[in-house]
Amino acid sequence: MNFTNYTSAYPTARRPTMAANVVSTSQPLAAQAGLRMLLDGGNAVDAALGAAIALTIVEPISNGIGSDLFAIIWDGKGLAGLNASGRSPAAWTPEYFAGQKAMPVRGWNSVSVPGCVSAWAELSERYGQLPFEKLFEPAIEYAYNGYLVSPFVAQRWALQVPELKSQPGFAEAFLPGGRAPQAGERFALRDAAATLELIAETRGKAFYEGELAERNEEHAAA
Repeated sequence: MNFTNYTSAYPTARRPTMAANVVSTSQPLAAQAGLRMLLDGGNAVDAALGAAIALTIVEPISNGIGSDLFAIIWDGKGLAGLNASGRSPAAWTPEYFAGQKAMPVRGWNSVSVPGCVSAWAELSERYGQLPFEKLFEPAIEYAYNGYLVSPFVAQRWALQVPELKSQPGFAEAFLPGGRAPQAGERFALRDAAATLELIAETRGKAFYEGELAERNEEHAAA
């Protein structure tokens, strides 16, 4: 396509961004993480994974390591889809929830087995170009060193406090000083950094079979 005499087809003053290295996310630091993957020789999948992993740190009230992942990918030859939604625990039989009219919305009985980490590993192995550990570097840096909380994230964070503050571990991790971080305040998640390092080192196995899985099991049984 020749853009020499480009004219916008839409009634707007905005100009399109034309580049081969664009990464778009809901949080600028995550977008930068994706761009770092491209600058290091990665492809679009590496960029998407680097950005997604970073979002678990820089926008933790909307994204998390214990979440699910869905992807639709065009690799230049064919279209593929990945449904990494969590499976139900083996104990979740109809009898287990007998007498309840609806599934719980909080607590361990509302948690399926997270598929996100397995999807990171699968997408990286099948489509990525960079080493798996490389994808985690920006997120780990943000988590260890901290980052300045953006205004939108700070607003959404505060809105979730009334409902989540009583959940085990939430206040300790996400309410430094007993409140949600304000816009412009530096926030770090050093425990999450250590978790991401283990996931990176083991290609996710520690999350499902190793040390991290054992910690989750102990917490769920407490």
